[in-house]
Amino acid sequence: MKKIILVCIGLFVMTSYSQNKKMWAKSFLNKKAPELVVGSWLTDAPKTDGKFILVDFWATWCGPCIKGIPEMNAFHKKFTKDLVVIALSNESKAKIKRFKKAEIEYYSAIDRRARLNRKLEIKGIPHCIIIDPDGIVVWEGWPQLKGYELTAEVIQNLIDNYKA
Repeated sequence: MKKIILVCIGLFVMTSYSQNKKMWAKSFLNKKAPELVVGSWLTDAPKTDGKFILVDFWATWCGPCIKGIPEMNAFHKKFTKDLVVIALSNESKAKIKRFKKAEIEYYSAIDRRARLNRKLEIKGIPHCIIIDPDGIVVWEGWPQLKGYELTAEVIQNLIDNYKA
């Protein structure tokens, strides 16, 4: 009986620690990314050929989205040679223009029809995807999720692994 209890406890502990990352969207990891569709650009459209693309799905009312803007600004500055960072919202152009809580220094677009949001089945924001130069999703999720944070080190590893 003790052996059975120990085996059950062991299985419970193993499965508890092997849980996958919590997602609030359909996973496209290691799959071809859906086409990046925007309604209109609030900045110039970026040149994405040969670069990684980080799409940050956000909204002006989303506290964690706003909290993440300085980090996205830092990614934009640090990885400018290899990475294009795009803020994508389904809010109105007027609402985005009135937003003053943080300055977005990277590319910005809106899609009022939320076409890419629907394709990815996003149920919670912020949500980010990183697409490699071949169009494959290599990172996805909530960028501030404990234990799975999107960091400069994560991005650098993705770039280095691609180039290797």
